[in-house]
Amino acid sequence: MGSSAVQMACVALGVLGLLGVVVACALPRWRVSSFIGSNIVTAQNSEEGLWMECVVQSTGQQQCKNYDSILVLPSDLQAARAMTIISCMLATLSLLIMFCGADFTTCVQNEDAKPKINLVGGVGLLLAGLLVIIPVSWSAHITVRDFNNPLIPATMKREMGACIYLGWAAGVLLLLAGGLLCCFSRPRSGGSGGTAKYYSNSAPATNKNYV
Repeated sequence: MGSSAVQMACVALGVLGLLGVVVACALPRWRVSSFIGSNIVTAQNSEEGLWMECVVQSTGQQQCKNYDSILVLPSDLQAARAMTIISCMLATLSLLIMFCGADFTTCVQNEDAKPKINLVGGVGLLLAGLLVIIPVSWSAHITVRDFNNPLIPATMKREMGACIYLGWAAGVLLLLAGGLLCCFSRPRSGGSGGTAKYYSNSAPATNKNYV
């Protein structure tokens, strides 16, 4: 597989990962109501996200409310807000850098500088993937810990929502794109120095005159 094909695959994986991070950041599906014990049939379900919490009635009606203050949020959600936003910005910037340094574009004319530019984009995608996986895993750990805590009532327990799994998938895609790009973005080694040396050494031999 050529470098251009690998770079195009990395762009596709990076775009999919970026879309997954944006969707996971926007949707209020990080924590959802759990159905355990006598709480099997409920009239309403609660959904919690990074920016709002929603209540879904059994009739299909949904009411959402933004959080009043960031200070009342748990520490994992506060960190998740910052990390997911930074991840979105870093992934977008890395994709732009990678697109400028790709072999199938003419944004950069210097062929020796393109591998270095792609390497910077690959490192950025790796960091963006880590910035997604860390808050998602942290939130999942808090959710599982509270679910297994016997001191918390069954009506207050939550389960992991779809955004947790979406965040994991997006992080893996970003890590895969960044890893492939770093592996295939090695600087080209120049070979012009040796040929010039051999040419200069052979020239004086023809200027000798014998009597």
